Amino acid sequence: MKKLLFVAVAALGFAFNANAQDGSATAKGSILVEANTNFGMGHAANTGFYFSSNDGNTAWNIGAEGGYFIQDDLAIKAGLGYGDLGENIDGEFSYKIGAKYYINSMIPVQLDLNGSTGNDSNPIFVGLQGGYAWFLADNIAIEPGVRYDLDLNDDAEGADAFSLNIGFSLFF
Repeated sequence: MKKLLFVAVAALGFAFNANAQDGSATAKGSILVEANTNFGMGHAANTGFYFSSNDGNTAWNIGAEGGYFIQDDLAIKAGLGYGDLGENIDGEFSYKIGAKYYINSMIPVQLDLNGSTGNDSNPIFVGLQGGYAWFLADNIAIEPGVRYDLDLNDDAEGADAFSLNIGFSLFF
């Protein structure tokens, strides 16, 4: 059992130490995997982690995003999520596709199209997100940020446009 644990930790260590071709986490050819928490996420199109309970109404979501750096500091991204977001939205699938650019390799700015399926409204949003990438290691970052979502088809009436998030990113 100890040997199996050692091999698992060593493999994880090698994966975390894998650097991009030029030593930069955001270099061309690198892969980005991230999970975000969303605070204040008031609409169904959510590819992050979310949990809320108020007056017996529980809402939750789980999701992740991934990307590929097509050039230094510019990644094309996609994300998926699934959740139960309250009384009227059960079994909601969410999606996101967009681009993320790292200014000076540490200030991420993202533009994306996101939405959800599984209910009658099927809202679609354009999202803009910005923050700061705090690198804990060469290929691990925590990215606190602010996000704004604009409802394109008026199917998300009463949705919060602004949200705060904390992203956890791995670069390979």
